[in-house]
Amino acid sequence: MSKRGKKYQTVVKQVDKEAVLPAGQALDKIKELSYAKFDESVDVAINLGIDPSKGEQTVRGSVVLPHGTGKKITIIVFAKGEHADEAQKAGADYVGTDDLIQKINDGWLDFDYAVATPDLMSEIGKLAKVLGPRGLLPNKKVGTVTFDVGAIVSDLKKGRAFFRNDKQGIVHFSIGKISFEANMLRENLESLTHALVVAKPPTSKGKYLKKMSLSSTIGVGISVNPDELLRS
Repeated sequence: MSKRGKKYQTVVKQVDKEAVLPAGQALDKIKELSYAKFDESVDVAINLGIDPSKGEQTVRGSVVLPHGTGKKITIIVFAKGEHADEAQKAGADYVGTDDLIQKINDGWLDFDYAVATPDLMSEIGKLAKVLGPRGLLPNKKVGTVTFDVGAIVSDLKKGRAFFRNDKQGIVHFSIGKISFEANMLRENLESLTHALVVAKPPTSKGKYLKKMSLSSTIGVGISVNPDELLRS
């Protein structure tokens, strides 16, 4: 493993790794200790009380962050006719059918979300091997396969983002940028926390939100109390 730089080592000494802080204090600390020359993301890792090997305990869903993620989102929509017109009016960056499919087959993947109307999924399914592993394939469960393309495009532009646990039962998520005010980051984090609780699998037993850690892109992780966020 590569050795961390001097700035990181200096920051590490200012963080008590055993402490569990209220979210507000943790976010203030992260902003205070940020030393990067770019606008870092503020990320959260949440250990869930699930068995990730069991399909029925998969946690996935979406949340509209009140302050967005701070990232410019590029959205493509597979649609025809009136649905294509609706997508364009809602702010989709690229709208099409066969032309978009061919463009992706040629190697183009410069977008964040793909939306599709249900009638086109048989065609888009041909892209599953390309888009699936990257999490870009339209999916009915998260609302990106729908005839109401205007609504989902609008939500995505406003800050809707998706979450899903990994193989260790951890959800990794970006709640904004280091340039955000601390209260904005906290409100985004609260929204995510409540969305995770709504997505809790019925078969999950015991403590659900087990651990939560916040950090900036190249910063130090700080443990926070997830239960405190649920009281907000």
